[in-house]
Amino acid sequence: MIDILVAEDFDIIREDLCDIISAQEDMRVVGQASSGAEIISLAGMVDCDLILMDIEMETTTAGIKAAEKILEKYPGLMIIFLTAHETENMILTSMGAGAVDYIVKGCPDEELLMHIRSAAAGRPMIDSKIQNTLLKEYSRLRSSEKSLLFFINSVSKLTSAERELVKLLLEDKKVREIAEIRCVEVVTVKTQIKSLLRKFGCARSKDVVELIRELGVAHLF
Repeated sequence: MIDILVAEDFDIIREDLCDIISAQEDMRVVGQASSGAEIISLAGMVDCDLILMDIEMETTTAGIKAAEKILEKYPGLMIIFLTAHETENMILTSMGAGAVDYIVKGCPDEELLMHIRSAAAGRPMIDSKIQNTLLKEYSRLRSSEKSLLFFINSVSKLTSAERELVKLLLEDKKVREIAEIRCVEVVTVKTQIKSLLRKFGCARSKDVVELIRELGVAHLF
């Protein structure tokens, strides 16, 4: 028997989910909640195998925050998120919270039950779209990691004058403005920019600025 808690703030949807689950011979609803705060409290009082958790309840991320707190105390619990929004950001955020699966509200009853049974059996049915999203994000992070390592290595080779130059470029200063601020000739600034581009492996000063902003390390200058 799969013991399930259901967290959903819309009464009609919650009651419908409970009716579907209760009609199964291998499942039973052992508790209901209508908010993130309620499901956190309920999870601490009622033994269950799995929680069907609506992501958006009293706030747009109430379910995600509730999942994080519950799994911190009860890491063995399985959580399947319910949501109406199947965006990449929502998928990544919810899966990052520790959910084993993700179901879009309104799916056929058979699909819902299949997801529950598969999760309970230790074979969560994370669909291909979610897998592709996670793989794409993993690749992006790996790429960013390599870029960051290269960047850190490049920064270590900068002179103090070049670091100051980067700071001014991040402030969107033009070559002539930089020359005036630093009291040097324009040709001197251009020479320093060429050196900067070689160290960062970029073709334009604009590319250096975009790289720094993309990596979120502008504060280093």
